[in-house]
Amino acid sequence: MVAFNASKLNLPFMKYRFYAIVISLVLVAASLGLIASKGLNLSVDFTGGLVLQVEFSSSVQVADIRASLSKIGQGQAVIQAYDNNEVLIRFQAQDEEVRREVLDTLKKDFGGLKILKIDKVGPVVGQELRSQAFIALALALTGILIYMAFRFKFRFGVAAVFSLIHDSVIMLGIYSLTGKEVSVAFIAAILTVVGYSLNDSIVVLDRVRENWPSARTKGVIELVDMSINQTLARTINTSVTTLLPVLAMYIFGGEVISNFAFAFLVGIIVGTYSSVYIASAVVAEWYLRYPKF
Repeated sequence: MVAFNASKLNLPFMKYRFYAIVISLVLVAASLGLIASKGLNLSVDFTGGLVLQVEFSSSVQVADIRASLSKIGQGQAVIQAYDNNEVLIRFQAQDEEVRREVLDTLKKDFGGLKILKIDKVGPVVGQELRSQAFIALALALTGILIYMAFRFKFRFGVAAVFSLIHDSVIMLGIYSLTGKEVSVAFIAAILTVVGYSLNDSIVVLDRVRENWPSARTKGVIELVDMSINQTLARTINTSVTTLLPVLAMYIFGGEVISNFAFAFLVGIIVGTYSSVYIASAVVAEWYLRYPKF
């Protein structure tokens, strides 16, 4: 692969910052509206469901079980194999009809099976996981703000946190729109994307910090444009080289992995955009309006 070289480019990114900010505000508002009206398709980890432990008469593969359950809309079930023929299945349903349908499908596709255990997982477990996820995200954002304020300037920390909140809300909005399942794997993906997006923002903002002494002579808009262009090659090369394997995971990784990969794909695209047009634009606008703060 030939690396992208942007050393001679001088693109006026900040010229279009107001359009970008308006687009982002519309996307964030639409995402919040979708989350409030349509909600999220929460997995069994968050809503509760049934845990079914079965023993098959012969050796089975997890992929084959998932393919069988996909035919009745339970392809997102959590499947754990204990040995060659004993499997634990967690799926998002509480009623007897769904349990019977799952068992009938497995018997039809794999022959005889023995039910070892049937348990109901109540919504209390889901509530605990949900609270822990929000606490983890809040702690991460607070730590980022403190680090950025200490390492750079306070306005840089606020810009980075705005960028991360922007990315997270849009990701949730896209999941609400598409109806994709939000599971513990999604929480792992969104935290991974937060780290990825933060790294992208820090690279750009660090170059802004290095060029900051020329702010009075060049002006903050030209300085930010110059900083983005100086890091553009690194941003594009990193995004593309990350995007390609994640795209392969999404296409070939199967139903569970593809759900994680989809979140990562969205995060890479949105995170790359926000490091340029959210984090940098917030710093530029803040300085123009409050240069001493």
